[in-house]
Amino acid sequence: MAAGSTKKTVVWVLMALLIFGLGGFGVTNFSGNLRSIGTVGDQEITVSRYVRAVQDEMRAIEAQIGQPLPFDRAREMGIDQLALAKLIAFKALDAEAAALGVSVGDENLRDQLLQIQAFQGLDGGFDREAYTFYLDRSGQSESDFENELRGELARGLLQAAVLSGVPSSQTYADIMVAFLAERRDFTWAKLTEADLAAPMTAPDEDELTAFHAENADLFTLPERKRITYAWLTPEMILDQVDVDEAALKELYEARAEEFNQPERRLVERLAFADDTAAENAKVAIESGDKTLEDIVAERGLELSDIDLGDVRESDLGEAGGAVFGAETGDVVGPFPSDLGPALFRVNGVLAARTTSFEDARDDLREELAGDRARRMIDDMRDGIDDLLAGGATLEEVAQETEVRLEQVDWTPDASDAAAGYAAFQQEAGRVTIEDFPEIFALDDGGIVAMRLDAVVAPELQPLDAVRDAAEDAWRAQNLSERLTARAEALLPQITPEADLAALGLTVTEERDITRGSFVPGTTPQFLQAVFEMQPGEAQVLPIPDGALIVRLDAVNPPDTNDQDVSALGAALVEQAASAQSQDLFQYFINDVQTRTGLELNQQAINAVNANL
Repeated sequence: MAAGSTKKTVVWVLMALLIFGLGGFGVTNFSGNLRSIGTVGDQEITVSRYVRAVQDEMRAIEAQIGQPLPFDRAREMGIDQLALAKLIAFKALDAEAAALGVSVGDENLRDQLLQIQAFQGLDGGFDREAYTFYLDRSGQSESDFENELRGELARGLLQAAVLSGVPSSQTYADIMVAFLAERRDFTWAKLTEADLAAPMTAPDEDELTAFHAENADLFTLPERKRITYAWLTPEMILDQVDVDEAALKELYEARAEEFNQPERRLVERLAFADDTAAENAKVAIESGDKTLEDIVAERGLELSDIDLGDVRESDLGEAGGAVFGAETGDVVGPFPSDLGPALFRVNGVLAARTTSFEDARDDLREELAGDRARRMIDDMRDGIDDLLAGGATLEEVAQETEVRLEQVDWTPDASDAAAGYAAFQQEAGRVTIEDFPEIFALDDGGIVAMRLDAVVAPELQPLDAVRDAAEDAWRAQNLSERLTARAEALLPQITPEADLAALGLTVTEERDITRGSFVPGTTPQFLQAVFEMQPGEAQVLPIPDGALIVRLDAVNPPDTNDQDVSALGAALVEQAASAQSQDLFQYFINDVQTRTGLELNQQAINAVNANL
């Protein structure tokens, strides 16, 4: 088992340890030198290992969010507890492996060390300098790292032994496939207004008034916040921004490379240790013995590792002329590069592109005017802040400055004007009557200050204000009721042998429909009802704009000749085995932790966290 895959599997499994956390374990007093934060059995959890574990978890989160993660925020997210839970699990497995005599010899350890890609040089061999550099950056000695790797491999062997004892569950898979892939044949028809004996009429005033009262929830406004706000955006003052021709030309010249791009090529570069190796590779490619992909794979690389992206001729040095004279798919070289002699392959040609000043003028003006408008708003902000701090109301600020005064009855669904900005939504959600207006920024460079005037209770809108909506809702409800009644009147005639078309219905026949299908013209609940029916049974299913009549004609078992059904069965077998394996492994870890015992030095943990 490779070291990388072992570690990934173990870490993934042990994420579940957060569920039961650290509760119930003893905590000892802090004393002596700060070397460890606790023990699991006879396995020590060192301070340095804990620090590395926390930092590794933080880097993983930082890679996801694309920005640095402060430790205080990491603690709020429980990152320190996650790292500690994993360490406790690792140490418990180390203790169990030691008790069982599970270990990895020096030769296997060496093989695993040589397979770590980060420690490989350009020729695919072990790079001592890369190894030393990694150890230096991570603050580990060779013995510390290799002991940790040895423990990781032993844990992997122990895990594999536990997981391999779980048999696959074919019965479970068969039952699930029988349920999921079972098929139905049915006939259905949709009744519309044309199927009514008499056309729909408009409601009279009494009917509409009663409907409005009986369906008050349809016409009741939710609780709202009545907010007055003053705001200003760059777009509002663009007409005040004067952009002269000289500034536009200056910006065009400054971005000349963007508007006038030379021909570029999509290129891959594979470097070699010396000219002989590069020449031999080129001969093998030209003779057809090997492809560039073959050689890349032999080096333990991926094509993404040699991809240069789109480059200009000047970016390639001596190779530029040959690369830009080659056709797509050609391999040229070897030529010198900053990594040694290299072969180059052309994967695509991006033609030169030229945009004149006249064609770019409008976009440049919009950009330049927008930038200046944002700077104007920034210059205004301090003055508006001073007015608000001095007790000026939003109305007074609107009179003395460029900001616009508006009001909104805000709900989370509001999206008009300033309510369409995420920052406004966030502030509107938290603002209270006691808050004084303060300026906050919008993502386009605008500014807003808001005041909560009142919280408006849910309110039934009067009929006159919602008359059109009430008439539409009344009509839809009555149409559905009349069509449902019409369908139910036809139901006794819909026997297993009956021809639904002879009843004047527009009929659709469906064959081999599974639970995961969707039938256009129906609702998501339609198939659920169909799969609960018995063969020959007919039902009426109301829908918002009519009614459906459906008759179940046949129940068919899964199609065993369908490749998708076979793939589903195999996937379910694997899924069930994996789930059982993970459950068994977690029970095993729980048992090991209980037997080995855990002692944590909480004061030491607090001290390390304070330093972090």
